[in-house]
Amino acid sequence: MQWRPLSLAPVLAVCLPVAAHAQAYLNVVQAQQLMFPGSKLTHVPVSLSPDQAKALRASSGIWQPMQTDMVWQVAGGGYFVVDKVVGKHETITFAVGLNGDGSVRQVEILEYNESYGYEVRDPAWRHQFVGKTAASPVKLNADIRNISGATLSSKHITDGVRRILQFYGMALKNAG
Repeated sequence: MQWRPLSLAPVLAVCLPVAAHAQAYLNVVQAQQLMFPGSKLTHVPVSLSPDQAKALRASSGIWQPMQTDMVWQVAGGGYFVVDKVVGKHETITFAVGLNGDGSVRQVEILEYNESYGYEVRDPAWRHQFVGKTAASPVKLNADIRNISGATLSSKHITDGVRRILQFYGMALKNAG
């Protein structure tokens, strides 16, 4: 009997993790210019009291801390806020442009690291958030429709936008 080396391909196919569909779509400056073309934006680090942070977690359903150092005030009114949520397993970085009255102007996905669910980048889906305020439900399957095959990404981005709207009411509305 002659000895033959075995191929490792089947073993590696089972053992190696599947590569994620990681994609950076926009950087912060590009997203700022897309949402507020030609406007001057000023970085505004905001801090929350422990009680505000707790209230924000409860109202949004997101337990990871918000990066309150990713806020810019727009000359003439409004804010640009970058936040992160976890999709199914990986982070999704997104930005929300807020009008001077605190309503959503635009939502952009900056970086998406999941293997599935990237359909949340669809402009028609993201357009559902336009005009929403802290008084809006901003809930999946209520005023925001779900995307089949991207349910967790849809839910978590929806929760993230709601968190930014609540954050506006808590920390930004009377700040500028």
